[in-house]
Amino acid sequence: MENLTKNEDKNLNLVEADKKKEEFINYLEEKRKLGYYNSALMSILHKAQELYGYISPEVINEISLRLGMPTAKIWGIVTFYHYFTLKPRGKYVISVCLGTACYVKGSKRILNKLKELLKIELNQTTPDGLFTIEAKYCLGCCGLAPVMMINNKVYEKLTTKKLIEIIETLKSSYYKTTKA
Repeated sequence: MENLTKNEDKNLNLVEADKKKEEFINYLEEKRKLGYYNSALMSILHKAQELYGYISPEVINEISLRLGMPTAKIWGIVTFYHYFTLKPRGKYVISVCLGTACYVKGSKRILNKLKELLKIELNQTTPDGLFTIEAKYCLGCCGLAPVMMINNKVYEKLTTKKLIEIIETLKSSYYKTTKA
């Protein structure tokens, strides 16, 4: 029964991957029909990262083939802008602010506790693919310091106790929904 569950899970992942690829190809084709490839490239890369969580060599090759654009140009843009990532990131991307206000109020302590809790270093992803830790140097929430952002949600006035509660809540809700 356990193998069946793993096979079903694997099949669901393949179906999901096919849906993402189809959505991305359709988006690319839309942009190709409009022309203006150079101005559309940033939105295409944003769409790829939104769908896959990162920009893979396969995605770069697909863009190159469909738009007739040199891969070197695409690689140049992907590696220039810090927003884009070439490595898969976790479901929850945790950005700890290390700007001056946050640092003074203890964000380094928060970052160290986070690394300890997740057993990973900065710019790494947990083996289960759930969490990635990043450092940012200002999230624009100085009055709420120290802060971190998980995906697009800001967590303010952090303490190590609050951090533990947040991580445990995310873990338990994730594993509860994946086992249901």
